[in-house]
Amino acid sequence: MADTIIKILIIVGLFFLAYKLIFTSSRGLTLFEMHFKDGKLTNHKGKIPERFERECRAIAKSNKLTCTIRAEKSGHVRLHVSANVGDNLTQQIRNQFPFEYYDKKQQDSSKLKG
Repeated sequence: MADTIIKILIIVGLFFLAYKLIFTSSRGLTLFEMHFKDGKLTNHKGKIPERFERECRAIAKSNKLTCTIRAEKSGHVRLHVSANVGDNLTQQIRNQFPFEYYDKKQQDSSKLKG
């Protein structure tokens, strides 16, 4: 009886581990997140570039958007826009995003000579 319970616990543990490995999204570091409702910025977190925030507010206000815009960094920066936003508006938002601001390479000062 005890052997059966131990085997069942091991199998359940393996299934749980497999589930976590497969279905847990490995998202990177969230740089910022903006939530819009009916064209107004209702909630935000993180450091948002001023110009990008201003342009997003203008786009959201003119189109009465209800969406979430999130930037993540895992090696490189990715911009995520909610799926309920049309492709042309998503492209307008991406065009305003300053990718070059985040893609600057950091120099390692310990390897510099002099």
